[in-house]
Amino acid sequence: MGVGFGWEQLIWRDLVDQTISGTSFVMRPVSKRYYYLLEGMNSFATSYYFFYLFFYMTARFQYGNLGNLGLSAGNGFLYMFAAYFAGSYGQRRGYHRALRIGFGTMAVMMGVGAMVETEVGQLVVMGLWTLGMCFTWPTLEALVSEGETPRGLQRSLGIYNLVWAGASTCSYFAGGTLIQILGLKSMFVIPAVIHTSQCIVLWGIERGYWGRVEKPAGVDHVPVMLGGVFELTARPIARTRAFLRMSWIANPFAYVALNTVGAIMPSIVSRLQVSPAAVGGFCAIWFFARMVAFFILWRWSGWHYRRGWFYGAYGAMLFSFVGVCAADSIWVAVVSQSVFGLSIGLIYYSSLYYSMDAGDSKGEHGGMHEAAIGCGICFGPAVGALGVYLFPGVPQSVTWAVGGLLGAGLLAVVAGGWSLFGVRGR
Repeated sequence: MGVGFGWEQLIWRDLVDQTISGTSFVMRPVSKRYYYLLEGMNSFATSYYFFYLFFYMTARFQYGNLGNLGLSAGNGFLYMFAAYFAGSYGQRRGYHRALRIGFGTMAVMMGVGAMVETEVGQLVVMGLWTLGMCFTWPTLEALVSEGETPRGLQRSLGIYNLVWAGASTCSYFAGGTLIQILGLKSMFVIPAVIHTSQCIVLWGIERGYWGRVEKPAGVDHVPVMLGGVFELTARPIARTRAFLRMSWIANPFAYVALNTVGAIMPSIVSRLQVSPAAVGGFCAIWFFARMVAFFILWRWSGWHYRRGWFYGAYGAMLFSFVGVCAADSIWVAVVSQSVFGLSIGLIYYSSLYYSMDAGDSKGEHGGMHEAAIGCGICFGPAVGALGVYLFPGVPQSVTWAVGGLLGAGLLAVVAGGWSLFGVRGR
C-alpha cells in the first residue's frame, strides 16, 4: 500500500475482521476524513466543557483566581501521567479500543455532571472525564499521522490542527451565547450528546457502514504499523530528534501560559468590564489567532527545523502573556491576545509535527506530546496559585509568578537548542 494520500490516506490497523483463515485476512480500510470528524467533535465538546468550567465554578461555588488555578493544575496533574499511558495503550492494544474507552467515559461523566450539585461531585466528574479524554487525543493524532511521507505528514497535521483549532474556537466563541440561552447545564448536556455521537460514529467505522473501499492492488497482508514500513524523514536523525526535544521543552511552557490565561479569564473579563454578550468573542480572540497560525504553517514549510522562528515565537508568547494578563484596556488585551495566539500556534504545531516526523511509534509519541501538555496545564496554574497564596495583596501576582516561569523556560529552550546533538540552527 502506498503512502502520501493525505486526506484520503487509509488506516488499516484496528479495521481488520478478526476472521482468520490460515494466513489470510479480511481487510476493511476507512478514509481518514472520519477521524477528522471525530477530532472536530472532540475538540468542540472538550473545549466547551473545560473552558467554561471556570465560569461555572465561579458562579456556583464562588471560585476566584486561586480556586480556578488549583482546578486547572489538578486537571493537568492527572493528564500528565494518564496521557502517556493512554498513548502507549492505543499503540499496544489498538487505536479504536482506546477511542471506545475515551468517548464512552467522557459521555457518561458529562451525563453525571449535569445531575451533580456539589463541589466535590463536580471535581470527581472533571477528574474521571479527564482520564477518559487522555485516551482520545494521542490516538487521534496517531490515526491521522500513520503512513505519511514528510510532505503528506505536513498536510495531514495541517488539516488536523485546523480542525481541532476551528472547532475549539467555535465552541469558545459560541459558548457564552449558548449558556445564556440554554443555561449553565448546557456545558454538560451538549458535550454528553457529542461524545455519545462519537461512539456511534466509531461504531459505524468499525462495521464498515461508511468509508469502505476496495483493497489496494498488491496488498495481501495487513501491515501492523504503517509507520514502521516507510521512512518518514530524509533529515539527519540527530537533527530531527534535537528539534523534537526542543519542542517538548517549549510546548509545556506554552500550555503553562494558555491555561493560566484560561483560568484567570473570568477576572480579566471582570476587570475590563466586558459585557456578558461579548465575553465569548473577547475570550476567543487568541483562539482565532492560533487558527490563523495553523493555516499559515500548514501551507508554508519554511519554519521546519529553523531555530530562529522557534525562539521568536517563544519570546512573543512570553511578552504577549504579560500583556493579556496585565492589560488595562480592551485594545491592549485584543492586540496581546492576537500575538499570543499566533505564537502559541507555532510552538504547538512544532511539537506535534516533530513528534510525528521523528519516529514510528505514533501512539506513544502522541502520548508523550500530550503528557508534555499535561505538565504545562499542571505547573503553570500551580505556580500562579502559589503566587496568589503567598502574595495575596500584590497586584498581578499571577502574571509575575508565571511570567518568571516562562522566562526560565525560554532560557531552557535556548540552551537546549545550542547543546542538543550539536545542532547548528538557522
